[in-house]
Amino acid sequence: MGNLNDMQIRAWIRAGERFEGRSDGEGLCLRFRETDSAPVWRFRYRFAGKQRVMNVGSYSTLSLADARKLIKELRAKVALGHDVAGEKQEQKAQAVARMEAGKLAVTVAQLADDYFERMILGRWKHPNIVRSRIERDIKPNIGHLAVDAVKPMHIDALLQTVVRRGAPTVANDVLRWMRRIFDFAVKRHLVQYNPVSAFDTSDAGGQEEARERTLARDELVMLFAAMRNAKGFTYENNLTVKLLLLLAVRKQELTTARWTEFDLEQAIWRLPAERTKTEAAIDISLSASAIKCLRELRRLSEGSEWVLPARKAQQRMLPHIHENTLNVALAKVKPLMPGIAPFCIHDFRRTARTHLAALGVDAHIAERCLNHKIRGIEGIYNRHDYFDERCRALELWAEFLEVCEAEGNQNATIIASSRLKCDVLE
Repeated sequence: MGNLNDMQIRAWIRAGERFEGRSDGEGLCLRFRETDSAPVWRFRYRFAGKQRVMNVGSYSTLSLADARKLIKELRAKVALGHDVAGEKQEQKAQAVARMEAGKLAVTVAQLADDYFERMILGRWKHPNIVRSRIERDIKPNIGHLAVDAVKPMHIDALLQTVVRRGAPTVANDVLRWMRRIFDFAVKRHLVQYNPVSAFDTSDAGGQEEARERTLARDELVMLFAAMRNAKGFTYENNLTVKLLLLLAVRKQELTTARWTEFDLEQAIWRLPAERTKTEAAIDISLSASAIKCLRELRRLSEGSEWVLPARKAQQRMLPHIHENTLNVALAKVKPLMPGIAPFCIHDFRRTARTHLAALGVDAHIAERCLNHKIRGIEGIYNRHDYFDERCRALELWAEFLEVCEAEGNQNATIIASSRLKCDVLE
């Protein structure tokens, strides 16, 4: 039985009586200083001939009975050669060190941003593609992790998340960029090994096969009809998709275009080399249909320097629309095209190339319409850009698309009319 009891202690607390130490025996004592909000239990003992003392808890959370049990356990440890006060201080120091290390730890998000700033900006032709992979796939999945905490299982989980989203090609791209980002981390001595090194495309989206999808004439008619009827598919999106078809350019070449590149009076788009995949500048002839779309987009851009400015008022990383904006928009159109095989925006270029051939355009002219390099010896020696021939070819293609659009609009009107009748009958 100890020297203290709960009735005594509660009386001292009520009276506000303060004291430095009152012993319960066996090394357990109670302190109640002016600075203490409640009495504090302390354990006094001798270790290696020296007096030691440590706080073991507050009376508000540790009862007298529990304090006696704890002191009994601590005395047993001391008897076995443990300096319990010293061990507690060491554990506290280790915890503080871990907290400090956590504050200093570089996260995957920070690493990816650093990699983008130092290795991509100003050095990579299409930085927005890399930024998209970082912001949409890498950061949401592993961005919060410390770089040295990333394990292969985290990489695998990330890749499978992208694959389940139905984007195997993107999964392969994410894998490639993560490998480069963690190679960058190895070089900076942030990690000793690359956790991505064991993975290949078979662990992500699999072997990529060359796409062969083109849209036939009746599918183009359905596309124009669907664009007109699709809910949430804006007028700007309609104009942009038509331009991508008319000009047969790559999506990013149009989404990142500035008005300074266009001369609508001369009907020319001067696409600079730094914004093309082939690193070759090209003057693109603008058909009457393309100019009509561009004039509407200029009106809608409200003075922006970008042909397709960002459409939301809040701050954005990009001043122009994101490369994925049109993918999301097209997803609203596809449900209105039942029975049509899957297609993507990049298939528009192949579609244009196929129909140009069907319209009788020579192969080398059609290839230059897509800003493809002419292959073989002819490509080496023939530097003629076939501007006039390309102009006629794109006019033919525009006339073909105008017919498809007219039929599509007629179909869209019929569909809308029938829906209206159904609504009235209901």
